[in-house]
Order: sequence, then C-alpha cells, then structure tokens
Amino acid sequence: MRLFSVLFFCLVAVTVVVSGPITGPALAQSGPAVPGQGQPSPIQNILQENRSLIEKSSRRTIGPAIAALRDSGLPAARNVLEKWQDKALYQRKSDGLFFFAEKAGEDGYRLIDIATGADADAGTANRQDLDQLKPNSGVRALIGAALVPYQLTDPDPAVRSGALDAISRNGEAAHLGALRGAIESETDPDLKARKERLERLLTIAYDPDPAARIAAIESFAGDLGVDVRAALNPLVATTRAVTTGAPPEGENIARRLIPGSDALPEAEAYRLLVAAGLAPPRISAADRRNALAAHIEDGAVAGIPLDDLNSDAARERAYAALAARGLVPPTATTEEVQAALDGHGFYDRYAEPDPAVTAAAGAALDAIAAKLGLNQAVNLSLDALSLASIYFLAAIGLAITFGVMGVINMAHGEFIMMGAYTGYVVQQIVPNYTVSILIALPLAFAVTFAAGVAMERLVIRWLYNRPLETLLATFGISIALQQLARNIFGTQARPLTSPGWLDGALHLNDVVSISYIRIAIFVLALLFLALFLFIMRRTRLGLEVRAVTQNPRMAASMGIDPDRINMLTFGLGSGIAGVAGVAIGLYAKVTSELGQDYIVQSFMTVVVGGVGNIWGTLLGASMIGFLQKGIEWLNPSNTLAAQTYMILFIILFIQIRPRGIVALRGRAAGD
Repeated sequence: MRLFSVLFFCLVAVTVVVSGPITGPALAQSGPAVPGQGQPSPIQNILQENRSLIEKSSRRTIGPAIAALRDSGLPAARNVLEKWQDKALYQRKSDGLFFFAEKAGEDGYRLIDIATGADADAGTANRQDLDQLKPNSGVRALIGAALVPYQLTDPDPAVRSGALDAISRNGEAAHLGALRGAIESETDPDLKARKERLERLLTIAYDPDPAARIAAIESFAGDLGVDVRAALNPLVATTRAVTTGAPPEGENIARRLIPGSDALPEAEAYRLLVAAGLAPPRISAADRRNALAAHIEDGAVAGIPLDDLNSDAARERAYAALAARGLVPPTATTEEVQAALDGHGFYDRYAEPDPAVTAAAGAALDAIAAKLGLNQAVNLSLDALSLASIYFLAAIGLAITFGVMGVINMAHGEFIMMGAYTGYVVQQIVPNYTVSILIALPLAFAVTFAAGVAMERLVIRWLYNRPLETLLATFGISIALQQLARNIFGTQARPLTSPGWLDGALHLNDVVSISYIRIAIFVLALLFLALFLFIMRRTRLGLEVRAVTQNPRMAASMGIDPDRINMLTFGLGSGIAGVAGVAIGLYAKVTSELGQDYIVQSFMTVVVGGVGNIWGTLLGASMIGFLQKGIEWLNPSNTLAAQTYMILFIILFIQIRPRGIVALRGRAAGD
C-alpha cells in the first residue's frame, strides 16, 4: 500500500511538470473568462491579444490591433471599430475585459457585450471601475480607414459615398480588394463609376501585377483629373544616385549624367559624393583663405612664403600641409576632386522599379500634358472673355458720351461706383438677394441717369468744345463724388451679395471652369449690346443720336435739338455705367474708389476700339481683356508689370492706328 501511494504521487508530480500550471499559456490561449459568461467571444479574444497596444495606443503603434479587427471577418468587428472611434468602448479595470457601456443611474454604467450587443451578464459597473478608450485624432483616422471596406457595401448611399471620399483622400493597398469586391454589387450608377475609377487608381499604385498596372495607366490616357496626375507622377519621379561602377542590377535608370553638364554641375556632383561618403568634404575658397591667414608664422604658412601663395594650387598645397600637421580639417584638392568625379558614375533612377510601368506612365502623362495645354488655353480664353465683358460694361457708357459728345468724362468711374452703392442700399432694404438685384439694376440706371443729366445741365453744357476745361471739371467732380461716398458710407468696403444661384462655378473638367457670376456678367453685356443696337437702329432717339454724331449742324437744320440729344445721351451713358456698377459690385468690394479701378481701362477700350462705335468698343474690350490675361499668364508674379506692358502695347497700337480698330466719320472722328 505504501509503495502504491508513492507511485501515485510520483505520477501526479510528473503530470504537473509536463502540463504546467493551469494558469499558464493554456489559459492564455482561451482568453480570460468573464464571470458568469463562460469562454470569451472571438472578438474579445482579438482585443485581449492586442490589449497592450490598445491600452497605450498611438498612431505609430496601434496599426496591428486595428488590422487584426479589420481582417478578422467577424460580424462584430465593424461595430467595435465604430464604437472605439466614437469613444464608446470601455475596459474594466479588474480583469481588462472590453465592453460597450451606457450611463445608468448617478454613477453607474450598463455593460453591453461587444459580440452580441446585448446586456452583458456582468450587469453594471461603477464609473471608477471602467477606463474609457479615448483615441486621439491620429488613431481615429486609422480606425476610419479600417472602416472603409465595411462602408463600401453599406445600404446607405451616403455612407458608401463617404467611404469613397475617404479612399480618395488616403487610399491604401488594403482598400483595393474591398473596392473590387464592392463594384459588382453597386446599384447606383454614379457611385459605381466612382468605384471603378478609384479601383483603377489604386491598381496603379498597389497592384503587384505589372500588366494590370499598365492597363490601368493606359485607360487614363488624356484624362485631365488631378487624381490621375497624382497617381502617375510618383511613377516617373526620380532620385539622383552615384555609384563606383555600373549601376546595380534591377535599377530603373531614367538617364545617365555627366559631371559638368547643365543637368549636373560639378559642384552638385561632388556634393553627392560627399553625402554618400565616397569623397572627403571640400571647404570653400573663403574658408581656406581664413584658415591660411590664421596660421601665418614669420611671413609663411606651413613653411611656404606668403609671396608664393598667389595661386589656387599654391594655397591648396599650403592648406594640405596644415592638414597633415593636424592644424586644420582635411579637404580635397582640385586634383582629388576631379579624380573622384572621374571614378564614379552618376544617374537618375525612377522610384518605380519596373521599366514597363514607368514607360506607360510617361506616355500617359505626355498625352495628358498635350490635352492639358489645350484646356489651359481654353480656360485662359474664358477668363479673358469674362474680363472683356466687364470692361465692355464699364466702357459702353463712356463710348456713348465720349463718342457722341466728345466729352472726356473723368467722373465716369464714379457713376459705376454710384450704381454699386445703389445695389448695396437696396440689399439693406430687400433681404432677398435675387429680388434686390432685380430691383437694383433699373434703380441704379435711374439714379445714375438722373445724376448724369444733372451733371450735363449744370457743368458739361457750358464746356462743349473745350476739352481741357471739361477734363479738369469732371476730374474735380470725380474727387467730390468720392468724398461724398466716404462721408455717407465710410471707408470700409461694403458687400454686394450675389444670389445663391450665382454661387460656385461651371466646371467643364478639372482645368476649365468659370464662375456663374462672370457668366451672368457676360450675358448682361450681351443684353446691353442688343439693347444699345435696338435703341440706335430702331428708335427715333437712336436716329437723332446718329444724326448728331455724324453732323450736328445738319441735324440741327433738320429740326433735331442737339442740346436735348446731348443731355439724353449723357444721361444714357451714365445710366449704363450705373448698371455696370451693380454687376461689377457682385464680385468686387464696393468702396468709394471702385470706379478708379476701371476708368483707365474704360478709356483705353473706347480709344482702341474706335470712338463712338459700339462694335469698336466691343472689339476694344476683347482686345484689352485677352491682352491683359495673356501678359498676366506670361508674367503671373507681377500684375503691375503686366498692366504696364499692356499700356505700352496700347500706346504703340494707337501710333499705328490712331482712330482705333473701327474708325468713324463725323464729329467723333474729328471732322
């Protein structure tokens, strides 16, 4: 019996030694037990396996834990990630288990099982017994990226669209498979097109198959999307490299470089050698001179008389002697520099290792560049056309007064300013922006028409055929009107808000776009062109104006009152300037100096186009608008210089064609 007992205890001891304590690794594999719940769920096991990362999470370290949840395939993984991102995931301090929690009572929390979403058997817990997981913005961003595959198949189209936006901003290799799997089931045509486009973009960046990448690249040939260029440019990006012999096998070489060429100056080539540790650094001539001067002894440096240090070679020998004695840092001589350059090879290499991929990317970018240049020209033309319409609106009134009456009205810009302020005042009374603009346009015409008639009756009529006095008088009126505007409205810029339907721009593609306000101004300019032509050709007033323009004495002998025609003509030109002020004020701040920004261009438009001719004014505005935009495109960093060049060009143009593009007979032409 005693022998049997000894054998039994020996067997138990061996079993314990072999199997180990039950609190060891065997228990760890099954995860901690939840009191009253038996074995933990698989999702709880994943969290427990990454517990140390989660408890001390940071953007740099949390990646494996998030990836484990994302790649688990568990139905509860998405909910856990979302709750974690929303700071609704808690950890119990006593055993480290994770729960969702909802406040229950004064200081209690109801615990919710993370796998089932039902109440946990653990019941409730006090707030001090729980740690709330509060991921920072970097961790939340990583969680958001991990949620994208789930969101791509969400029933809500808005969620799917948001997932595509997230991929567009920060696409990853992990998104490619999820995106491909979500294309076939997509029912929304627009979202499906976006998914297919993003799939091709991610294929370019992350697909391991070169053939698939090349096919995706070729599908974007001629595509002007910014996202396409962002995907292709890294494939043709190069870095400069140096080697002691032939480039390593597998290098995708863009071009070989020769030191001393325009592509690789010798100084830059030697800096590459120094940076790679293949050559000693070389000090500058100034530093070498200072080092020699600091070691002059008895009229010599390192035993070399100062009189002999009259060449770079001699100074290099003296410095080398000092370096040999340990008095100065060593440096390379000219011969050593040249030997180092001759003994190494220099080349640019692509970051992308596959030559076929870089060749396809280069060809696609070339096709895009050609189409991009054409579209940039179209976009520049649209900008020039919109600017020309603004100048035309600003100058059409001046074309009437200057062309018909020969009056140099320096206060024309202030009528534009008065129209803009009229629109501002109307908007203070009528809050509906659409209605206020519809009211402001005719009201601005009426206000500036009345102001123009008053100015003509009180001042201009006494100064006909006296251009210098007219110029000085209207210039004084201009200053007075500006000061009056400052006294009434102050010096602060006032907003003239456009209606909501004029917000934004018409985008033809990622290159060509034009704002709706400029389109509206262009349409307004065409309307005024049609209105002016109707008045001049289909009304009695237009007939009388044309008669006075051609020959005022003959018109007077036919019973036309030139004095009345001058008054109405000046009022009409001023009224149109007021309407132009409302249009200009929609995109420019309304100030007392608003008119001064357009008076010079207005006179140039009238003079270049041809005094007194509406078609000439239109051509002049187009010429100046295109010329200004073209000069600004050639010299974008200096708009003042661009305006100066434009004025010089116009001066030369007037020397060649003094009567403008379309010359008239009659008083306007100086007959």
